[in-house]
Amino acid sequence: MSDQIRVRHHGGILEVVIDRPKANAIDLATSRALGLIFRDFRDDSELRVAIVSGAGEKFFCAGWDLKAAASGDAVDGDYGVGGFGGLQELRDLNKPVICAVNGICCGGGLEIALSADLIIAAEHATFALPEIRSGTVADAASIKLPKRIPYHIAMDMLLTGRWLDVHEAHRWGFVNEVLPAGRLMERAWELARLLASGPPLVYAAIKEIVRDAEGSTFQTAMNKVTKRQFATVDRLYSSQDQLEGARAFAEKRNPIWKGQ
Repeated sequence: MSDQIRVRHHGGILEVVIDRPKANAIDLATSRALGLIFRDFRDDSELRVAIVSGAGEKFFCAGWDLKAAASGDAVDGDYGVGGFGGLQELRDLNKPVICAVNGICCGGGLEIALSADLIIAAEHATFALPEIRSGTVADAASIKLPKRIPYHIAMDMLLTGRWLDVHEAHRWGFVNEVLPAGRLMERAWELARLLASGPPLVYAAIKEIVRDAEGSTFQTAMNKVTKRQFATVDRLYSSQDQLEGARAFAEKRNPIWKGQ
């Protein structure tokens, strides 16, 4: 495991901090290490929610490590089980992920953030896709960003590489909350504790349905839900948690989720 990634977990919450001064950029080895961390998070039934952030207050992540590339890391090399940054191609990740953007978030760093389910950001955070200026393509962002924010804003970012401050990012909807820097991780943990207290089987079903629906029509996705063709939905509809939710509502008490 890389010594440039800090990991801790508490109460079903995993915190992952990229710590690669100066810019928290990611080389092949770091990407592979992140992939193993998020794979283990996916497969650990005791872990419910993940937070990903960067060390320091200047950079969340500057994306691909160009110095490593100049030293021989291939841009199309082995990024590991989860693709670049460990998240964007990790299959069957059916748990919530919160990205806490603590500074500059650009290139592959922005693509990592887009792989999360919730994005919160410090007041000084900035966002860009500067790949156009180095003669390459922001591949994952080219796929994801036009589906997340208005098409013309996404194309502006992709075609010009211009920077957005956090307030514009929030206005276009790919940042959920803007916070003082000193409050960022506190809020990330508040959100994580809220999600960790929720029903994991429902979260899994939501994430699988949302992923599948990106590439299908409404009716096709609905038919798969009603026919229990999603593995997570089938498991949910046969679970103790499904009954627990109904009983807790009827008995006017908080449900006790067991993930079973």
